[in-house]
Amino acid sequence: MPDFPPDRFDEVPAVAGRVGAHRAPRTRASAWRLVGVSALMSGLLVVGGLVALAVIDDRLQLDIPALTGPPPAEPTEPAAPDVPPITDPAETALPEGFTITILDGTASVGRGPQAQEALDARGWPVGTVTQTAETDIAETVVYYATPELEGVARGMVELLGGIADIELSDAFPGAPITIVLGSDYELANAS
Repeated sequence: MPDFPPDRFDEVPAVAGRVGAHRAPRTRASAWRLVGVSALMSGLLVVGGLVALAVIDDRLQLDIPALTGPPPAEPTEPAAPDVPPITDPAETALPEGFTITILDGTASVGRGPQAQEALDARGWPVGTVTQTAETDIAETVVYYATPELEGVARGMVELLGGIADIELSDAFPGAPITIVLGSDYELANAS
């Protein structure tokens, strides 16, 4: 085996107390600091996991004020209609060029013309009667374009047998009143 000349590192005094990277001895405070940091990190991971689950799954309800918005407003019962239904076109001044559009949202053909006959018999001007692209509409709705036509919309509900709902909407431009027939109209007039 080779023989190396001795140097100053071959003789380490036993009194120095430090060896290697010269680390200071651990104190009790450093041990408690490690326990505290571990507990804090564990708590943050648990809270972060619960928040992630609450975001992913709506069934988990967390009542953390910083994460939840204001409570949803309680649904209110619709007020009794304060606008009387108008079933006779002579009872109101209709706008110039006023027509009613009828869209049949059922799979059976003929419900649109049937509704048109009911309105023609009372003197209402019906413009377009056609099928909708969707044939599985469940509820009949009478859409009216302006608040002034609410009474007319309520009158259409009465003339259609009282099964329709009304809704103020600008989804049908150029049509002051649009009736979308659903399967509830089909069932009510199946006989």
